[in-house]
Parts: sequence; structure tokens; C-alpha cells
Amino acid sequence: MKASALENIEYGMFVLTANDNGRDNGCIINVVAQVTDTPKRLVFTVNKNNFTHDMVANTGKFNITILAQNTNLELIKRFGFQSGRGIDKFENYAEAKRAENGIYYITETSNAYISGTVFSKQDLGTHTLFLADVVDEKVLSDSESLTYEYYHRHIKPQKDEGVKHGWVCKVCGYVYEGEDIPADFICPWCKHGVADFEKIEIK
Repeated sequence: MKASALENIEYGMFVLTANDNGRDNGCIINVVAQVTDTPKRLVFTVNKNNFTHDMVANTGKFNITILAQNTNLELIKRFGFQSGRGIDKFENYAEAKRAENGIYYITETSNAYISGTVFSKQDLGTHTLFLADVVDEKVLSDSESLTYEYYHRHIKPQKDEGVKHGWVCKVCGYVYEGEDIPADFICPWCKHGVADFEKIEIK
């Protein structure tokens, strides 16, 4: 088992959780990266169009659950990429525990969680980039992390049985479906161009 939860981070899928005024919420994010080791700091981006974003922006406190490959589709559907405003996603949710900071983290099908405090944020248009200090971390299992490509290949429902072609962003994991990708295409998540995409088969 890895010694640090930060060792489990790959470009993949994570549940970001926060608490504000007694309300708990969470959403799926897929851009998390460690930026320094001493002190331990990380960076993550969140779509502004969800309630969890507002909670993190208001309080500066959060947890990030690193999902494992055996994560089921129902959990992903529950949290989604854009969580509803004002919805308590942890109501009657037994597979969660509170960290020392009082914020829930997911225990079901996850391999680690990280608690942090935001010290800087930057407006990226549709998203906000948060820089944060890691204040607590815990490794929960030695399972492989769930990457966005693994989710696309093995968890996300497929429209048909045939093989499709697509392109995956090597920076953030965004998948563009299609045989060819436009030369001027810009990743909607990390804003990198086609030079940072590689072709994949989506089965």
C-alpha cells in the first residue's frame, strides 16, 4: 500500500466534497495534481456551474476522494460532473465518513482521500482553479486509481457494440469522440490544443 494518498493521483475521476452552513455536497472533478512536496500542495479545477464549487469558494475547505477502478456507475451518476445547487448529496448516504475537518469523504470504491485548505484561486472562465495546502490525507486501499480513460472504456454505458475511435487529452483525460479531431480543437477542460491529444479506441 502506498505511503501517501498523493501517490494515488493520476489524471482521472475524483469526488470533491465540501460543507457550508451545515449543508454537504459533492461533485465529480477530473483535474487534480500535486504541485509541491514540501509543503504538500495541490491544484484542482472545478466547473462554476455547481453548488460544490460555491462551497469551496466560500469556505476554502474541501476533501478530494480518489476513486478506484472498481467504482460503480451508480456512484458516478449520484455525484455527476455538475452537482445540483442546494442538493445535499450525502443525505441517507451510508458509504461515507467525516474527516477530521468535518467534511464527508467517500469510502465505497475509493483508494484515498485528501483534505485541504485553499490559499489561492484563479478564474478560468467556466472553471475556477484552486491552489491548496494538504492538511490531512489517508490511504484507504491499494486499488488502482480510476482514470477517465478507464471509465470511458469499462464503466460508461456504450451506445452500441462496435468499436469507436476517439482522442484523449494527455493533460486532463478529456475524451473527444470521433475518427478525426479538428486541427483547431481546444480541450474544453484544460484548454490545451490537439498536440496534447492521442488517438484511442473506445470499445
